[in-house]
Order: sequence, then C-alpha cells, then structure tokens
Amino acid sequence: MKKYLLGIALALSVLPACSQVQMGSASAKTEATGSAGGANAANANASLEHCGSPFGTLAVNEDQTSNWYSWMSQHGMQSTVPVLRLLAQQSNCFVVVERGAGMDSLMRERDLMQSGELRKKSNFGKGQMVAADYTVTPTLILQDNNMGGVGGAVGGLFGTVGAVIGGSMQSKGAQSLLTLIDNRSGVQVSVAEGSGSSMDIGGVFGMLEGGVGGGLSAYKKTPEGKVVVAAMTDAFNNLVKATKNYQPQEAAGPQGHGTGGKLKVY
Repeated sequence: MKKYLLGIALALSVLPACSQVQMGSASAKTEATGSAGGANAANANASLEHCGSPFGTLAVNEDQTSNWYSWMSQHGMQSTVPVLRLLAQQSNCFVVVERGAGMDSLMRERDLMQSGELRKKSNFGKGQMVAADYTVTPTLILQDNNMGGVGGAVGGLFGTVGAVIGGSMQSKGAQSLLTLIDNRSGVQVSVAEGSGSSMDIGGVFGMLEGGVGGGLSAYKKTPEGKVVVAAMTDAFNNLVKATKNYQPQEAAGPQGHGTGGKLKVY
C-alpha cells in the first residue's frame, strides 16, 4: 500500500511544496492581482486588456442581492465588485466611481457638513460628485464537472488505489457574464462571457493524510474563489474587446430608439 502511495505522491510533486505563510505569496494570488493608482497600474495581470484612454466613468453594480452570493459567502468569498473595480482601473478603460456601499460614507460627510460639524473650508458642497456614464453588472454561473478521463488515467497508472482516487478527481468550473449599460439612455452597450476552471484532487490527499503524504493535506481543497476571479477576469477582457469594437445599432424607431419599433402589432 505504501508503495502505491509513494508513487502517487511522486506523480503530484509538480504541486508547490507546503511552506509557512508569507506576505505577497505567489500561490495565494488570483488572476486579478497588483494595484492601481489613477492611470498607473503595478503588477497587473499581463494578459489584462488595456486602453489608451478611458471610455468614460463606470459604476459597478453591487452583486450581494444575487442568488449566488450566499454560495460565495459559504466558501469564504465576498462581493466580486472590488475585483471588477481593480480590473477596470488597471486597464485604464474606465474611471471608476463609487455607487455601492461606500456611498453611505460619501453622504455621511455631506450630512456632517450641512450640520456644521466639519471645519470651515472642508468643501463638501454640492456639485462635486462625478456622474457614472456606464454601469457594469456581474452575473456568475457555477458548475462542477467530473474529470472521468483524468480519473481513468490515474487508475490505469496506479492500479486499484489509483482507480479509487481517480473517481474523486473533479474539475471545478465557473462561468461569468458582464453587462455594460449606458446610464443616460438605459441601452445595453456590450455584454461578454468569461470562464475559469481548476482541478480538485481532494480525494488524493485525503488518502495521503494517513500515509506518507500527511504534509500535503493542505492542498486537499481547491479555492473556489480563484476560479471565480479567473472567470470574472476573462469576462472583463472579453467585455473590453467588444467595447473597443463597439458600433451603435441602427435606430429602431423613426425618431431614434424607443420611438416605435419595426415589428407591427395589429
């Protein structure tokens, strides 16, 4: 039995070794990484789409009311809004404005100003907030697919033990959609899909815990959050590509959109 377990541990040696927690660990990063300050970005994903100048200002729709937010919370993930904000600013395709939970803080300062509690010349008067030209709304579709082919390969390689382990190997996948709306007209400007996946081999390490590979048990869970961020990043790239090639649709009505369609109703 130990012979088989040793063979499996060797086959999985491509995975990074366990180590102490460290700040800035590469293994903890997702597809959305680095930082942004104004038009400048640092350590951004090399595959992230980039624009020479912004299309306009962007508000990111809060996703906490969607039916998959509870699933994300169960897996230790929060809103995808900060991810989209980071990607949007790093890409220089949009100037991000606050229209989410942070609006409470913005309005609180204005309330303090009006009540006379702030210092003179604090300058929180009217007419300073920037309008949001566009709103982007994220939607996530989750899926789990069995990796039968991989499981069979492991079974053939390691006999009975491999067959048991192979049955537990799964591919975790996520698909996301991003919709970009023009806030003044309410017209959908562009929409894009993205996807991400990873392989969950928890069953392997579950067996190794009691054998020679106890130290590898930390890898028995694949972080679903990384799959979600990968799907969101892919969708954002596709959204930017579509927006770069944007062409307005022809007017649906005689005086523009919304002034009467071409489908007649008798």
